[in-house]
Amino acid sequence: MVALNKIDRDDANPQMVMGQLAANGLNPSEWGGDTEVVKTSAITGQGIDELIEVLDYQTQLRELKADPTGPARGTVIESRMDPGLGPVATVLVQDGTLKVGDVVLAGIGWGRVRSILNDQMKPIPTAGPSTPVVISGLSELPQAGDKFYVVNSLDRARAIAQERVDRSRAQQLADKTKVSLESLYGQMKDQAVKTINLIIKADVQGSVETLQKTVTDQNTDEVRVKVIHAAVGPITESDVELADASNAVIIGFHVVPDEAARAMAEQRRIEIRTYRVIYEIFDDLKKALSGMLEPEVREKLHGHAEVRQVFKVSRLGNIAGCYVTDGHIQRGSKIRLVREGRIITEDLSIESLKRLKDDVKEVKSGLECGIKLAGYDDIKVGDVFEAYIRETFQRTL
Repeated sequence: MVALNKIDRDDANPQMVMGQLAANGLNPSEWGGDTEVVKTSAITGQGIDELIEVLDYQTQLRELKADPTGPARGTVIESRMDPGLGPVATVLVQDGTLKVGDVVLAGIGWGRVRSILNDQMKPIPTAGPSTPVVISGLSELPQAGDKFYVVNSLDRARAIAQERVDRSRAQQLADKTKVSLESLYGQMKDQAVKTINLIIKADVQGSVETLQKTVTDQNTDEVRVKVIHAAVGPITESDVELADASNAVIIGFHVVPDEAARAMAEQRRIEIRTYRVIYEIFDDLKKALSGMLEPEVREKLHGHAEVRQVFKVSRLGNIAGCYVTDGHIQRGSKIRLVREGRIITEDLSIESLKRLKDDVKEVKSGLECGIKLAGYDDIKVGDVFEAYIRETFQRTL
């Protein structure tokens, strides 16, 4: 089931969100699916009673039970670096009872539980099933969604965590493709794509994962965002050194650089941008990527002139005596020469444009004129001059 929050906002669009849920395999029950979607507001309390009622109903319907007597296990909801406690994780105990002093394995993190904080951030000695708590004492930050388990010894927890690290590293090495003509061609194509390299630092693991997944949504065949590094914690000197080496921009979400990192960034001219609203990151990236797009050149046809006579002048070359059949001909226009329906040449420039004996800037439809093309004399009676201009527009995503 899904609690659809922020329903009190004026711009709330539940139908759009339910459509997105359905697109990801969570078909709402009011659309004939099996996913309960309850509209809620954490600010006004709207829908909370209904949410509790539906939870209770689902618990009884599915006969969900837990054994509080065994070793605790559950799921990591969030993780972050705490200035005083180090790596901490918000976990949901799903079975057993978690106690201070238990040895816990969560993803690649392991350690002895030093403290357990409840939803009021007050210390408690134990946490039973269906209890969300914050625990400290882990060696590393686990990922949101990782399972956690209480194990019987620190050595076993350390060994399993190291095995997971080794397996992950081996998988990364296996994913690297061997050098071949195809891979080299792909690398050449990648080099032709304009890229913004990013280093992402955030206060919690969930924000890091969300940003990693969503900053690339605007990628196209011409421009893209590439995440070089993403981690939890403040922006440090090592982040600045990495940005300097990879020509990257550092983005901090709810974190700031320390003094040493700030000084190094100023010295090396590394851009650090800090944000507190996630949508502002996406807006800035969209603007930056749009600015990297090649401008679009559009052709605007504005007139035709038929060649009715060719005057040969020894000093000047051939001058076309023309009749403007539609639109207008103006100085500065480009000319496309069409003969018997075929394009002979294009991008010709007008050297002179005369109406009777006077130089003019423009000749409109229904009037005669004399046109001298710059550097081109292959003109015949019956040719058609197409006059056009090219306009440049900045493209956006």
